Amino acid sequence: MNPDLHIKREAAKCVACGLCLPHCPTYNLLHDEAESPRGRLSLMLALAKNDLPLSAKLESHLARCLGCRACEKVCPSYVGYGQALDAARALIASRRSANAKPANRSVALIQWLVEKPARMRVLGKLLRLYQATGLQWLLRKSHVLRLVGLSGLDAAVPKLQTQRTFAETCPTKNRPKGRIALFTGCQASLTDQQVLAASIRLLNRLGYETHIPPEQGCCGALHLHDGQTAKAAQLMRRNIAAFANGDDAIVSVASSCAATLCEYGKYPEGDESAGKFSGRIRDINQFLADAVWPENTAFHPLPGRIAVHDPCTMTNVLRQEDKIYALLGKIPGAEIIPLPENRICCGAAGTYHLTQAPIAEQLRTPKIDHLKRLAPDILVTSNPGCASFLAAGMREAGLAIEVMHPVTLLEKQLKT
Repeated sequence: MNPDLHIKREAAKCVACGLCLPHCPTYNLLHDEAESPRGRLSLMLALAKNDLPLSAKLESHLARCLGCRACEKVCPSYVGYGQALDAARALIASRRSANAKPANRSVALIQWLVEKPARMRVLGKLLRLYQATGLQWLLRKSHVLRLVGLSGLDAAVPKLQTQRTFAETCPTKNRPKGRIALFTGCQASLTDQQVLAASIRLLNRLGYETHIPPEQGCCGALHLHDGQTAKAAQLMRRNIAAFANGDDAIVSVASSCAATLCEYGKYPEGDESAGKFSGRIRDINQFLADAVWPENTAFHPLPGRIAVHDPCTMTNVLRQEDKIYALLGKIPGAEIIPLPENRICCGAAGTYHLTQAPIAEQLRTPKIDHLKRLAPDILVTSNPGCASFLAAGMREAGLAIEVMHPVTLLEKQLKT
């Protein structure tokens, strides 16, 4: 990716109409033009043209962008703001001193861990031990984590289930309709095992054989959005190779990963296989909602209130947020309520809640207030990062609301 070229191309499309302003979370919080999409595009362009030198102030304006891409959804000129932001961060990374320290050690640690699946497996064992022994409870109560600056990182870790091993191939009882490859990435096998198990069961119920390529790994989003394009491209190529066996579709169990996978065609440049790979990507909610269900499929009633959080990845990138409501609508008796102000980012935004904690918490607070008022039995969201961040906020507020992936809830209600 040529950062200068991408920035100049996308900035040239912007007519500074301002239609994006009401949809930008940071602009609405800070009321600063430099914290708006068009303001940041102007800064990116000045940086690309060398009209502005790299400075801490310029970096901070771009760093405070959530990358939620709500501006893209309403832009009449179709500015590819997300790609321009990635390019700007790559440009900044290339101009930093080679000896510059990582901006955030927690983020650097996470990036290092997700690069190798083996590291994530070791991490899983350590985290389960950390939780099972009561050490996590003790450190949280003693406020030691806050003193050493690790409270945000600890809060992002959900309660881990017992480690499960999934077969590489899960066949159906009868002749399969097709074969679906599941993208588990770096996180699903660690923190979202229930989602993975539910996805496999539902896909098998629909008549699809599932395949989990063992060579896959992190989707590359954390590195891409941090300006580390070479490392991101390396991770992308690994996944493209891992899924090159021609399965019918590649289904991601997390909308956060799907949002990156579906744009592999933009990176790395000159790789035709990347575009073909992206064309096969489906979010699990999208795939299940569009599938033809057997006539004898039935679900147990759930006489409760379910609040739905629409992640930015599902709404602004995949633009498939209606699929979650379609799936939950299959559950008899359930009252489905969209979380108010769903169009506004919750503040999680990948590692944003670690690097820009004050703004992230300001964005999360209204969500927690809405949940207090609505008092739902369950909160569903398809983004694991949002789920962890919102769960941490509810824990701090003393709210006992279960957080689930929509597919996990659907599978739980499925009649055998």
